[in-house]
Amino acid sequence: MNDVLAIILGGGRGARMFPLTLMRSKPAVPIGGKYRLIDVPISNCLHADLRRIFVLTQFNSASLNRHVSETYRMDTFSRGFVEIFAAEQTPDNPNWFQGTADAVRQAARHFVDLDVDYFLILAGDHLYRMDYRDLIDSHIERDADITIAAQPVTPEDAASMGIFHFDRDGGIIGFDEKPNATRLAEIGTSVPAGSTFMRPPADRPYVASMGVYVFSRDVLLETLEQEPGLDFGHQIIPALLGRRRVSAFLFRGYWADVGTIESFYDANIMLTAPGAPFSFYDPRRPIYTRARFLPGSRLDGCTLDHAIVAEGCFLDRCTVRDSVVGIRAQLREGCRVTRSVLLGADYYQGDDEAPHQPEGPRLGLGRNAVLDRTIVDKNACIGNDVRLLNEAGVQQADGDGYYIRNGIIIVPKGGIVKDGTVV
Repeated sequence: MNDVLAIILGGGRGARMFPLTLMRSKPAVPIGGKYRLIDVPISNCLHADLRRIFVLTQFNSASLNRHVSETYRMDTFSRGFVEIFAAEQTPDNPNWFQGTADAVRQAARHFVDLDVDYFLILAGDHLYRMDYRDLIDSHIERDADITIAAQPVTPEDAASMGIFHFDRDGGIIGFDEKPNATRLAEIGTSVPAGSTFMRPPADRPYVASMGVYVFSRDVLLETLEQEPGLDFGHQIIPALLGRRRVSAFLFRGYWADVGTIESFYDANIMLTAPGAPFSFYDPRRPIYTRARFLPGSRLDGCTLDHAIVAEGCFLDRCTVRDSVVGIRAQLREGCRVTRSVLLGADYYQGDDEAPHQPEGPRLGLGRNAVLDRTIVDKNACIGNDVRLLNEAGVQQADGDGYYIRNGIIIVPKGGIVKDGTVV
């Protein structure tokens, strides 16, 4: 795989994941108790023996840069690297990235001289485990110019994705980016009756792009130079149909776009379910992350059910159900946490390097705090007798030390919720 360069797109401002992206870029958002979203595509690359990886980002890239530099250190005697390219203004282009294709176009000057035959373009906010060697082999065997990873999806999911139209032999003859309900009804199904290519399940009649692309070298460079489009899904791919050999690679494993608060919450809660369709651990292909050398978590008199508790935590006589508890989390006596995602902390309150803690609640969850359907970002301080339940079913709100998005309560990074607060 020395002839492949992986390019991971870090995304834009991440407004749909606010406030989790208030201080970090989307790929740096923690997930699963101890990982970050960027760990997923990088780990998939490493398991496919892809060792040359660029990550493109432009907003709040400091924590992402720190995580990547501390986690993915390649052998001194190999040609491998994981490098971050933040958007930069140049004499040729004073603009920030305007879309996925524009990001790659602006970064091209950094990789155009590399000796590679194929470019693998990935998103930095997806949750899945794929062997990219199968995708690249398919691209080569079909003599394709562009190969797009795809999978069957429901009508509900199709409205937020790019949808293919195939002929009976599996050739791509059309592409709709985020079609509305009327357009989906017109399409009916991505695959016509009598197809020898595939038969999508009745409940998933549409075949959608996963935002994972393989481009042959000359095709990508010529496309970026000749096509004015800013986005691969909206403009570049539709413009190339009929002019380039565009192939689809069907992926039947678990895949989720974790680009909104709701999808992020759902993905984390899914991890706690018995027989979950995705696990961060696989004996042959684990997801890597930063080694922190934390002690095992300590639990005193607790009740846990369908819960993930990362290392370095202390839980004191509390109840946790259907929830994820991140690294260094502190849950004090009487806490009840259900259907919630706690991202943990970057430090312990007594650490020499810990920032000064103002008067008020201590780091973690205070005594008798009750949380349901809540996301608590890192380094947050939840006071005693706090109740974060959203019993009124509010969908959108900005409060004192918290936000509500899609009915989910979110305490931002470093947020403080005072004693006795009820939401």
